[in-house]
Amino acid sequence: SAHMPNSKIGGVQIGLITYSWRSMPGTAVDVIKYCQETGINSLELMGSVAEEYAGIPSLPNNPIEENSSDKVKAKYKEKFDAAREKQRVWRISTSMKKYKELRKLFDEAGIDIHIVKFSPANWSDKEIDYAFKAAKVLGAVGITNEIEEDACKRLGKFAEKHDMYAIFHNHAQPGDPNFNFDKFLSYSPNNMLNLDVGHYYGATGRHPVEIIERLHDRIISLHLKDKTSKYNSDPDKNRYWGTGGTPLAEILQFIQKNNWPIHCDIEVEYEIPKDSDALNETKNCIDFCKKALN
Repeated sequence: SAHMPNSKIGGVQIGLITYSWRSMPGTAVDVIKYCQETGINSLELMGSVAEEYAGIPSLPNNPIEENSSDKVKAKYKEKFDAAREKQRVWRISTSMKKYKELRKLFDEAGIDIHIVKFSPANWSDKEIDYAFKAAKVLGAVGITNEIEEDACKRLGKFAEKHDMYAIFHNHAQPGDPNFNFDKFLSYSPNNMLNLDVGHYYGATGRHPVEIIERLHDRIISLHLKDKTSKYNSDPDKNRYWGTGGTPLAEILQFIQKNNWPIHCDIEVEYEIPKDSDALNETKNCIDFCKKALN
């Protein structure tokens, strides 16, 4: 039998957001192959991978450049709006058959789709229902979306209805002194966090362990990446793991020590060296996690 991937290390479930592989072909079949090559068995799957497999009508390529005319912009907007409407109709009328098929492919390969990044906060109500239904069929615990007021107010209600989680990802927002995770979590008991520790550290300069300790029961997953601190001479920049300042090893060890069921997902966001590729860098990140956790 084929060797099943396993990226649970020292009791901590290491996984990956498939955005890490954006520089490579990204069909569902490709993603499974990459998991097998790197040993990853848990994913935050980008919604586009699932939807493309299921046959969603595509959006037009964006032709707009800095010097594009208003005419070009207007024409693109018209094309985009028409395609977006086709997508809406497709989403609310599509059967779950292709998603069941996709789930089977991943199951047979030993890969768990833990979360799906549909980012549906600006979709219609029926499309949001579809997003949660599709995520559930894929075996996920919820969907992810960027953290902001309207999204947190809106999506939690749908998560409650579908008995799932609305999971919110941060970029630099915590760097705003008025930003408050608790407020966003208070809108629904089913609102949870996908805490990006790299962005958090980059934007605040604070040790992510403090916020993880305080909110650990509301954190479904972390995005692991290494950034420089806001106080660095080159602030808030992506770095090769181990060279940025984000205390990734400590964060992993802290989760291990407390035995919390928080998924730790690799996000390869630094520039990939010329003589490497995204899969090779994934392996380097896994090696970093192994050193930290063994």
